[in-house]
Amino acid sequence: MEYGEGGSPPEAEKKGAGEEDDFGYRLFPDRNKKPQSFLVRSLFTFHNRCQVMLRMTLETNPYAQLLLEAMKQSGCTVFNDRHFSCENCDGCVSGGFDAATSQIVLCQNNIRQQSHMNRVVTHELIHAFDHCRAHVDWFKNVKHLACSEIRAANLSGDCTLMNEIARFKFGLKGHHQTCVRDRAIRSILAVRKVSKETAEKAVDEVFDACFNDLEPFGRIPHSKADARRAYKDFQNRDRYNANL
Repeated sequence: MEYGEGGSPPEAEKKGAGEEDDFGYRLFPDRNKKPQSFLVRSLFTFHNRCQVMLRMTLETNPYAQLLLEAMKQSGCTVFNDRHFSCENCDGCVSGGFDAATSQIVLCQNNIRQQSHMNRVVTHELIHAFDHCRAHVDWFKNVKHLACSEIRAANLSGDCTLMNEIARFKFGLKGHHQTCVRDRAIRSILAVRKVSKETAEKAVDEVFDACFNDLEPFGRIPHSKADARRAYKDFQNRDRYNANL
């Protein structure tokens, strides 16, 4: 999942041991509502803006374009109307991947800039890609969740230098890895009722393997230029394999 700009994740909730984990669905209250009619939705500018920005991301952003093509090749073609949903969410999140429906939720009340939409869509498409290519146990295996959150933070542009400066976080050697670790832990705490120690342990145990899993990019895309090169390399790799 992806946080809203300037938002902070809720701490793991200290509730009764017998209370069931809602797996983060409390952050996406519109998930359980009946779909609104087109006429009703058209009256809300948040929804219209979300749809326009989403279309722009899918058509022009190299991060998203690479992931969409990789998913198609893996047998998981993504359709705009089926696999994306613009909804109102809790104030601390910008998006999420609903594994139960294979649907990406985009928080229309929290995404206000195209660059933010680009990053959120990329982040959640990485989760969708992992869901497509692997048997991810999102709900019961916290290490599986940790691995996908590490990959999403590492490959989506969440931890670029400019984004970290915007968060007033500065560092030199190893700062990218620190950012990826911190954001993966925060994401787990937002959607699972586990202790911070449990989240940190899960992230640390899988960090090296998952941080170095760069599929489908083949590199860490630190900028759009990097992502364009990765997309071109991915297309050339596909052409090469097709000729074998």
